[in-house]
Amino acid sequence: MTDKMDTRAPDLRAGVALAELPDGTMLAGQVGAEQAILVRSGERVYAIGALCSHYHGALCDGLIVDGTVRCPLHHASFDLQTGGALRAPALDPIPCWRVERIEGKVYVRERLPEPSAAAVAIESTSSLPRSVVIVGGGAAGLAAADTLRRAGYPGAVTMLSAAGDPPCDRPNLSKDFLAGTAPADWMPLRTPGYYAENRIDLVLQAKVASLDARNKSVRLEDGRRFNFDALLIATGADPVRLDIPGASEAEVHYLRSFADGKALLAKAAPARCAVVVGASFIGLEVAASLRSRGLEVHVVGPGKTPLEPVLGPEFGRFIQGVHESRGVRFHLGRTVGRIDGKRVTLSDGTAVDADLVVLGIGVQPAISLAQEAGLAMDRGIAVDAYLETSVPGIFAAGDVARWPDPHSGERIRVEHWVVAERQGQVAARNMLGRRERFDAVPFFWSQHFDVVINYVGHAQQWDSLDIEGTLASGDCAVRFKKADRTMAVATIGRDAQSLHAEAEMEAPARGTASLGTASNRRPDPGRAK
Repeated sequence: MTDKMDTRAPDLRAGVALAELPDGTMLAGQVGAEQAILVRSGERVYAIGALCSHYHGALCDGLIVDGTVRCPLHHASFDLQTGGALRAPALDPIPCWRVERIEGKVYVRERLPEPSAAAVAIESTSSLPRSVVIVGGGAAGLAAADTLRRAGYPGAVTMLSAAGDPPCDRPNLSKDFLAGTAPADWMPLRTPGYYAENRIDLVLQAKVASLDARNKSVRLEDGRRFNFDALLIATGADPVRLDIPGASEAEVHYLRSFADGKALLAKAAPARCAVVVGASFIGLEVAASLRSRGLEVHVVGPGKTPLEPVLGPEFGRFIQGVHESRGVRFHLGRTVGRIDGKRVTLSDGTAVDADLVVLGIGVQPAISLAQEAGLAMDRGIAVDAYLETSVPGIFAAGDVARWPDPHSGERIRVEHWVVAERQGQVAARNMLGRRERFDAVPFFWSQHFDVVINYVGHAQQWDSLDIEGTLASGDCAVRFKKADRTMAVATIGRDAQSLHAEAEMEAPARGTASLGTASNRRPDPGRAK
């Protein structure tokens, strides 16, 4: 593990003295017109692209861990030797160049070919499933299909998605897309031609009616059947819906799918005022995006403090203050009693005008398919450390899966985008016989105007909460502890420290040595926007 130590940009083709690159450091530079970094790990020196393939985070501000580099923005991971994307949210590789050492200097030479599926050996094709069916068109489903092909799996891959659109960048729906700063063509995770090129049969508007676990088939509502040798259930979660007196379905919006996002965006364009019901992460992100568009925004929530169950009261009050300083108005300790056209009446009798009403009060896992098929349940679909359900050959990933988390020592289920993607990747490899435990530390990020929260770990409960730095300065790390053990770390303005916290939490589960404390590192130079 290492920090970046040099931000110069020399021409790496001209050579760099090895003495200028101490062990465990990174050096930013150029290879022709491309940004690159040199990384020294022991006697090995690597040359890789400088920018993450997900949202172009500066990898020289990231972290080197066990032959990989991790992005400071969303914690994607890349192989130093090949440039291959190893962990979501990045799915595509970064450039990689050959490095040559001559008389105490290192020279960057030709660009190496991207890692291909052919380079990933599958020991025995006879033991592979002949066909894989993925139920779900979200983060976990796409990550699984992508991983199968990158691993060289030759069989049939079918994705059955109830949505009408291909998999999209769901975290962005409540952020830049709703704010109007991300165009619609940014949202699909893959180009239209990707699925055909990779022999992934993506079936849209395919609502699965039943799962026959014994005979290994799924049936759609329209009667079509799909047989499988291996199945991934990645059905995600559905928004919790409220039956509000006086409100029609057309007057109340939810935000879960790309179709939801486009409908909400169209309604927001001419609107002047909005009511957001729910002071959760999704509700507050929607509030920030709508306020950024110039709407008058009211947030209604039953609790006393936003986000208190996850972040605690002090952190929650800080986030509330961030929103209030931008003009968002809060109505806490209240619920919506009635909607009459553009008039929203709260439980205390307060009336608020609204051209737009958005509900963001949480989600519930879509587990009925698995439940009716007789799979073991545990407030979600019960899976083992390899993400396999009680039925061999059937796996579950994402919002629906409850797994044994080695970091907390508990069985947990989380609703994080990156976790879903990483579980899809691990489940896919295990379908191919890898027997890889899912041991990634949960991670998510949330954006509130110019305040970005990175959260690693899982602290459903905690005994104490330690704040290093100050919330008001936008430069802090908050540790959630239980019996003196750090269960989770939330940071603002400290991306590198978030990466260190993640790696330190992973170390015991992976049997590696302690990696030091993030508090001993230099503060981040700033977060890329």
